[in-house]
Amino acid sequence: MTALYILIPVALLLAAFAVWLFFWAVDSGQYDDLDGPAHSILFDDDDPRHQAGVQQAQKPDDKQDPPGA
Repeated sequence: MTALYILIPVALLLAAFAVWLFFWAVDSGQYDDLDGPAHSILFDDDDPRHQAGVQQAQKPDDKQDPPGA
């Protein structure tokens, strides 16, 4: 019986913390876009917006000889 005097307040504190954590996650935008990440795996990497960043990162140095020279 004395264990209940400890376990009930601990359970209430954990429940209050879980509710606070849920509302914090909602307010911080964790649940704004639930479908986007699930659908993003279906898209190819051939998106021109992504290719521009890849080409800039792989841009050869100007000091190299052009092909066939």
